[in-house]
Amino acid sequence: MVRKARIKLTSTDYEKLESVCEELRTIAQKSGVKANGPIPLPTKKLRVPVMKSPCGEGTKTWDKWELRIHKRLMDIDAEERVMRRVMRMRVPEEVFISIELI
Repeated sequence: MVRKARIKLTSTDYEKLESVCEELRTIAQKSGVKANGPIPLPTKKLRVPVMKSPCGEGTKTWDKWELRIHKRLMDIDAEERVMRRVMRMRVPEEVFISIELI
């Protein structure tokens, strides 16, 4: 029975997210297990309009701030040695990982 590990990666920093995905892919290739992904999921854009003037007097000019949350999805065959290497992998603080065995 082959079990799979579904790995969901989220981050606000695109470059660090891609580097973690590439590292996961190399782990899977070196160990010889089947891996699907990274599959890019839709980017969530959080927009916040803020008035430029703090007191509200004068012209109504606005700054528009935006935070983008990038997501990736990977499926890897869950063998014990592969999962140990994934758990020991160093991940930057900006990248959040959730692993689900299916």
